[in-house]
Amino acid sequence: MRRLVPVLAAVAGIALVIWAFLPRPVAVELATVEPRVLEVTIEEQGEARIREVFTISATTSGRLERINLHAGDQVTKGETVVASIGPAAPVLLDSRSRAVAEATAAAAQAAVDLARAQLEQAEATLDFRTTEANRMIALLQRGAVSQRAHDTALLEQKTARAAVSSALANLAVREKELESALAVLRADRNGDEARCCVEIVAPVSGRVLRVLTESAQVVQAGMPLMEIGDPGNLEIVVDLLSRDVVRVREGADATVTGWGGPEIPARVERIEPSAVTRTSALGIDEQRVKVILGLAGSPADWQGLGHGFRVIARIALWRAEDVLTIPVGALFRDGSDWATYVVRDGRARIQRLALGERNEALAQVLDGLQAGDRVILHPGDTIADGVSVVADAAP
Repeated sequence: MRRLVPVLAAVAGIALVIWAFLPRPVAVELATVEPRVLEVTIEEQGEARIREVFTISATTSGRLERINLHAGDQVTKGETVVASIGPAAPVLLDSRSRAVAEATAAAAQAAVDLARAQLEQAEATLDFRTTEANRMIALLQRGAVSQRAHDTALLEQKTARAAVSSALANLAVREKELESALAVLRADRNGDEARCCVEIVAPVSGRVLRVLTESAQVVQAGMPLMEIGDPGNLEIVVDLLSRDVVRVREGADATVTGWGGPEIPARVERIEPSAVTRTSALGIDEQRVKVILGLAGSPADWQGLGHGFRVIARIALWRAEDVLTIPVGALFRDGSDWATYVVRDGRARIQRLALGERNEALAQVLDGLQAGDRVILHPGDTIADGVSVVADAAP
């Protein structure tokens, strides 16, 4: 009996050493392959904008009065005066231009004096011809002159009267020329209310988005003054990569998030037919296509969304129910194929797969697995084909 005790102690020690070096099951996180609803979406940053933005421009050149409207003010179509433009002050004359203008005014004054003298001469001639005509009429009645002499006197009277009318018209022309020449020299008189102003009214009802030119200043015709639009008529513009936009269809469902408010349902309304080149943050040239989304649901849900706000748009590309799916975290590459570790009889077994559609969380299994199979999530270097595993947590 005394000899048996050392033997048993030796056997126990050997067994303990063997147990210490036996490989233990690796604790892993498991997931189940099962039918689920699978939706494939594309997410991209976008911008909210008003569908119709009206830029109001100056209709004529002149001096713009200070605009009292500010961004956010309400305007009414055909009623709200958004800007007033009056006559601008004349250009200042330098010494040479002033000398030319003064000489022109002096010449115009001389022409007026000459026209007045010609008028006085014409009036004197008319008086003389009128006296002669009256004399000829009296002599003709007594038979003292011929009919021809009488007619000649009347003709000369009419000619003199026409000369007076011509001299009056010439004097009026010369006086206007003098007024024009003096106007060049005369300082501008601001505040002539009878000649001011051209008023520009709002072409549509809505709100002022931006005031581009606020202070009083001289403007040219066509200069932009402000932008007006209806904040309730919003759309979302998203620039998608050309390789992604080929899968987007008009009428597809979308969701707008990331603007600071609740999720807003939307729908793809239009896909522009051409792409433009954009440079990414990494300096890579990308072909981007504009996709226009129309907001759905109650306008009260996106009342706080404004023109130019940054948003995140999620557009649905594909959706199906009862699709056999596997978590993306269980997948890895085995050469050119996709593979996963399936737990069978407590051991990890590598299994190649054929996949279909996928999103950030799930992938569609076309071949290689069945519903109910348990797969290992995020397998590490300790996992290999045939390794004993044990579930670390519930799926």
